[in-house]
Amino acid sequence: MLPNNPLTQYFRQPAIYIRLPSGGKFYPPGTLQMPPNSELPVLPMTSVDEITYRTPDALFNGTATVNVIKSCVPSIRDPWVMPSTDIDAVLVGIRIASYGHEMEIGTTCPACNTADEISVDLRRVNDMISAGNYDQVLNMGDLEIYFKPITYRTVNQNNQVQLEQQQAMQLINSDVDDKIKLEQLNKSMAVINDTTLNTVAQSIAAIKTPQAMVTETEFIVDFLRNCDSKKFNQLKLSTRLVPPVPNGGRPRIGLFEAQTNLKYTMGCPAIPEMADKSNVRVCSGL
Repeated sequence: MLPNNPLTQYFRQPAIYIRLPSGGKFYPPGTLQMPPNSELPVLPMTSVDEITYRTPDALFNGTATVNVIKSCVPSIRDPWVMPSTDIDAVLVGIRIASYGHEMEIGTTCPACNTADEISVDLRRVNDMISAGNYDQVLNMGDLEIYFKPITYRTVNQNNQVQLEQQQAMQLINSDVDDKIKLEQLNKSMAVINDTTLNTVAQSIAAIKTPQAMVTETEFIVDFLRNCDSKKFNQLKLSTRLVPPVPNGGRPRIGLFEAQTNLKYTMGCPAIPEMADKSNVRVCSGL
């Protein structure tokens, strides 16, 4: 932005204001500029933002999402450390600011498989996104486990690993030597196990023992590598009970359908008549 530009008044302005599901918690110091009213201004995307968001490599490594958030929600100074609980709300907010609150999505009648499109009010979607209760402590004997949401960086790294291992599994299923298949399978399993362990570790804020409060990630990782499987599985399950990790940091269509309470009526002959006809949608396959 150039100083003394007479066109400054015509630059983009905040289109909406959003509240973060996390309430601004879990951000390292200096990475979030929280306004006094806790409502972050959201600017519409620029043409450069739109081009960036359509670049496959930038989307894959997370750069596109980070750059667009920096451009449209400047209050979030470092989106890489943004907690996963806020990703959906921020991206949906950018979508609303750029294109309006209505979004057309494809859906299918669960009974007759008729394809259709519905219009979703993204404002309702954002209102229903919650952060979950990270204040709940897990007691394991004389240990107290405190949780936190993983960051967008961890989410993105997990998605990259998942894609890479899917590609590796395609090699295993291809017509190659059995020895190569076994080596690749063992390598993939080791990568997946390490990723799972590190994700669980990143979801733990602290472990309190009778003698100390342990917050160092390397100590927590070492504990996870050496604890018994019962403890590890209990911790893994507990991290999944706090809200699910967004898919690639992008808004989930399943989220839209679930949170708009999409239903089909008796208009579809394959579905019996429903007693509750409120908030329903008629199947178009009549």
